[in-house]
Amino acid sequence: MPIFINEEKKQFHLQGKNTSYIFRIMENGQPGHLYFGKKVAHRADFSYLFQLPNEPLGNATFTYEGDQHFSLEFLKQEYPVYGTGDFREPAIQVSQPDGSRVTLFKYDSFQLVKGKPALDGLPAVYTESDDEAETLEIKLVDQKLKAELTLSYTVFHERNVILRNAKLKNNGTEELKINRMLSMSVDFPDADYDLVHLSGAWIRERNIESNRLHKGIQQIDSKRGTSSSQNNPFLALKAVNADEHTGDVYGFNLVYSGNFTAGVQVDHYDTSRVFMGINPFDFSWKLEPGEAFQTPEAVMVYSDAGLNGMSHSFHDLYQNRLVRGVWRDKERPVLINNWEATYFDFNEEKILSISDEANRLGVELFVLDDGWFEGRNNDTTSLGDWTPDLNKLPNGIEGLSEKVSRNGMKFGIWVEPEMISKKSALYENHPEWVLGVQDRHLSHGRNQFILDLTRQDVRDYLFDSLSKVFSSGPIAYVKWDMNRVMTEIGSAQLPPERQEETAHRYILGLYELLERLVSAFPDILFESCASGGNRFDPGMLFYMPQTWTSDNTDAIERLKIQYGTSLVYPLSTMGAHVSSVPNHQTGRTTPLETRFNTALFGMFGYELDVTKMTDAEKEEMKKQIVFYKENRSLIQKGDFYRLLSPFEGNDTSWAVVAKDQSEALIAYYRILAKPNPGLKRVKVFGLDPATLYRFNETGLEMTGEELNNIGLLLPPFYNGTVHTPQTFLAGDFRSVVWKLEAVK
Repeated sequence: MPIFINEEKKQFHLQGKNTSYIFRIMENGQPGHLYFGKKVAHRADFSYLFQLPNEPLGNATFTYEGDQHFSLEFLKQEYPVYGTGDFREPAIQVSQPDGSRVTLFKYDSFQLVKGKPALDGLPAVYTESDDEAETLEIKLVDQKLKAELTLSYTVFHERNVILRNAKLKNNGTEELKINRMLSMSVDFPDADYDLVHLSGAWIRERNIESNRLHKGIQQIDSKRGTSSSQNNPFLALKAVNADEHTGDVYGFNLVYSGNFTAGVQVDHYDTSRVFMGINPFDFSWKLEPGEAFQTPEAVMVYSDAGLNGMSHSFHDLYQNRLVRGVWRDKERPVLINNWEATYFDFNEEKILSISDEANRLGVELFVLDDGWFEGRNNDTTSLGDWTPDLNKLPNGIEGLSEKVSRNGMKFGIWVEPEMISKKSALYENHPEWVLGVQDRHLSHGRNQFILDLTRQDVRDYLFDSLSKVFSSGPIAYVKWDMNRVMTEIGSAQLPPERQEETAHRYILGLYELLERLVSAFPDILFESCASGGNRFDPGMLFYMPQTWTSDNTDAIERLKIQYGTSLVYPLSTMGAHVSSVPNHQTGRTTPLETRFNTALFGMFGYELDVTKMTDAEKEEMKKQIVFYKENRSLIQKGDFYRLLSPFEGNDTSWAVVAKDQSEALIAYYRILAKPNPGLKRVKVFGLDPATLYRFNETGLEMTGEELNNIGLLLPPFYNGTVHTPQTFLAGDFRSVVWKLEAVK
């Protein structure tokens, strides 16, 4: 039983595989936090975890007259409100008809639910069996407002995750206005942590940032209408002595694709409050009588095995209980995309020359990128129309897809459905469908504008037009792009008092459209893209099992991007391609081997003109594809271990280990050559200590214990001979991948 309840004391203990989460209902009827961390044995009464100060608090506010100890300014809480004594960041603020923003949600009842209920209109982690998890719903009521606040907690028997969300229902006769409503808040008893988060920009997404907690608020957010390239909706608290493999780490991730806030506040008592949810900036929600508002889901992970342990909890959960459909467990195809090969300049003959040659080399899927629809010879026109350009493709998508598929290759296509060009038939017919503010100048991005997905007529149009495209031939893959963020956020169909709902309603509309499409086309492999990784978040992964990790295909930059992304997201969600050199984003020239060795650790493909490769390069490409196919199940489903960080030095290393520890891939990358570098060891984690492993390339045999404690010597032994640093990995941007298998 993962949830224990002491009804008399009103105490709740959620117990996962190696995690405990404990809270109580305080004397004032509000839920108070007691503990979150490593699993503890259940006991009948956890009252000892709750303690008021021994002496009266000075210069504080108090709940009860004559009592100078019980202060919300001091106590740890579960879902705090502002205005009644707690001056830290609140979880909720509601404006009322009389102008008041003061609320008092007091405990009413609880309900235990086997399994995990779905969230209305929102993506969320799911269960396949009610026996996997249990959900606790705490109902709080504000009698004056006649409003009901439900806090939901889900705990899995065999996972180290707690899932939280909140729902507010207006049971009164007057409307309410939600100004702020977060998905979770949790208070820690101290502030001895580093705050870890993923920061960046376009083509350098999800770089790891780590800073010591200090008094005040440290916060990340997005106001761009997307989860953003700048700040991913993730943060972690890492104990100051923790590292990749040891120590306490708490991770938090929001299952949402729009504006968010996430942060930590350290107060004057040196306690820290973590909060996460929809960004309250430029947000409000009019809640009519009888209506309810549902927050997105927050995923909370505890690990006592460092950052890698935290990542494994996220990875396993997302691979198996967030991603859905046939492609959740199915091996992903090796693809080739024509974007960097041709950009807009192509015709059917050129496309078929690339696809036919790629097919001969072992590629399984050809993806036709931007430029296939009428008038689309540059990025200033035609978005929204989705009519094939018969000048480029005289047989349309149907004819091209059938020709591509004639030798067994699958066919995929690029779309950017959320966008519209002013030079398009759609804009001429429906200028009111553009997201924006009437009588205000509209900013553009990539010469395009955004369709108003808050509107049902827009979503219906997109569903019908996309369904026509997706049914026009044997389409097996769709790359769904979104190449700009929101500005002048407003909707022509919403009344003035609801304009601050626009950004969230857009995301709800997007989710509704995606649900309709993936249900109608369950066999299509959808890949999310938003200028690369501008919307790499769990919300999108609920509908599309993989995301284009970044528009930056440079192998060296991708080391940081993929390393940082792996903090939360599994390799099975990361699109990773080999591209041509000099690289189109950085101008860097890297060996084909290194480009492959980086892209290997993701959902793999190529983004280049294979017809321009030399015969030697084609032979190397053949071998790469064979190697990937032999190991793609391991890459997609194994446990990923970060070994050496590209953010801390010249070297990067990581490994993927099979769940049964029978095999592994170890990768090592050196950025710049060094004169007389000496020898280096890389310790490999995740292998069975007692098992003897053989390196396929060298015949070297080592036990898992030796690889973990002693490490792999670089340069390694080859048939009993040590290669010198001058002959091993000579030059800049070099890499090597080893395959290990257990000796039978």
